[in-house]
Amino acid sequence: MAGKKQISPELKVASTDGEPVKPEKDRKFVEALSRGLDVLRAFSQGPVILGNQDIARITGLPKPTVSRMTYTLTKLGYLSYNTQLEKYQLSSGVLALGYAYVSNLKVRQLAKPYMDEFARQTNMSIGLTCRDRLHMIYVENRLPPEASLLRMDIGLKLPMATTSAGRAYYCAISDKARLVIDDAMAAKYGKDWPEKKAGLDQAMKDYKEHGFCLSTGEWDRNINSAGVPIHLQDGTIMALTCAAPSYLVPAEKLRGSIAHQLAMLAGDIESLGV
Repeated sequence: MAGKKQISPELKVASTDGEPVKPEKDRKFVEALSRGLDVLRAFSQGPVILGNQDIARITGLPKPTVSRMTYTLTKLGYLSYNTQLEKYQLSSGVLALGYAYVSNLKVRQLAKPYMDEFARQTNMSIGLTCRDRLHMIYVENRLPPEASLLRMDIGLKLPMATTSAGRAYYCAISDKARLVIDDAMAAKYGKDWPEKKAGLDQAMKDYKEHGFCLSTGEWDRNINSAGVPIHLQDGTIMALTCAAPSYLVPAEKLRGSIAHQLAMLAGDIESLGV
């Protein structure tokens, strides 16, 4: 008898309610819909153009299932088919969904002038991020005048474990939700998990003592960044993060003054009542 199919660590933490996703125990969970969305998400984990075989490899779904999903998603306008390459790519239907989310983020609109002023004063890039499973995604990024470094496009994904944005989110959630994420990260990173966990534990210490988290070379050895959580009125937790090349903003300067300014800015944004 075939063994029970294991869901991916990323899928286990897809929800933001702090509860692990358990399709096998949830009668309301529509697995066919989940598979279709997994096909769409495959395009964020590999090349922009994928064939059915590529998607099957990324998702772990049977190729016949993938073929039906890509056909349906193409009919619905979420994928388009390249006849020359005989492969698929995301279509405008997906863009419409993403734009609807970003354009309706009230905090994004209200925070922009505050973020612009911070970027001007510190000469650092500053971004607003939200969680997507075990990653953080940029929904806004502001740069200082005449700066061309560290331009983070909206939609860019960052790993939660090693970035200041991810660590800030991790520190702000409940103990219960944090344990769910720990379990998923342990499964994802395997033998590398103890090192990742050590960085997260240090972030927790920094957050409890100073109100911010740091990433000084862990995500990119040439980049130093600080992150703080933002609590929205509807219960959503986002993260505000600032970053710069380490030769421009050494870790000592980031920890000594700039990260504290970022924490104060987060408080100002929360006070807007978003």
